[in-house]
Amino acid sequence: MMNFSLVDVKSIASNEPRSNFAEADLENLADIIIETGGIIRPLVLKVTGVESYTVVDGHFEYYAAVRAREKNPRQGEMVNACVITPKLEDLVVKQVASLKEIDFSSKTVIPHAETTKLEPRLANLELRLEKQFNEFKSELLQERQKIDSKLKQLENLIPQKSEQSNPLSLLNSLDKDELSKKLQRARIPGAEKLAKGIFDARRKKPKQEFEDYRDVVKSVKNLGDKTILTIIDEWSRS
Repeated sequence: MMNFSLVDVKSIASNEPRSNFAEADLENLADIIIETGGIIRPLVLKVTGVESYTVVDGHFEYYAAVRAREKNPRQGEMVNACVITPKLEDLVVKQVASLKEIDFSSKTVIPHAETTKLEPRLANLELRLEKQFNEFKSELLQERQKIDSKLKQLENLIPQKSEQSNPLSLLNSLDKDELSKKLQRARIPGAEKLAKGIFDARRKKPKQEFEDYRDVVKSVKNLGDKTILTIIDEWSRS
């Protein structure tokens, strides 16, 4: 005998992976479930324990119901279901398979079958990659802010020294050879090439000078944050 009833979504499990379905489709159906107050096609469930069930048919609807409960715990708490007894399980499984075969045969054209199977997984993979990218971007931004803060602190200390020993003033005034010698004394790798890069970048500026240290890093190719910090530290002490 089959019993139709409302079942708590938390007590249901599915043997089919959620990744088989596109998150966008699940999200769309979840919103509709919340708006309408339930699903129009009941899940087919079998009993696996005391107040626990597993899905026989309706895996997509089940995961949409799970998402609906996540979005609105009160509205999506229960789901319509047909609970079958162990005696009827084999017959119900055959009925479900038969209905799926009929539904499949009624489709006259099935373009790119293999691609269609991959689409949900690819969509899920894109979401995971986008999440990881955003997390990496956030970490990079935080690290950049720390470096900018360190540069700002160093800049605030520099005005206390004479203009002649101000690293930014030196970067804006020394010629290529003088820059190279001073970078070599500070033990900066590739001093000669870096001096040329600084000199050439400075000449391209509207006023032929850098506005601040961040402008130097942005304008000079292959000049990283760590290198400019070393230059500031060494030149401020010399």
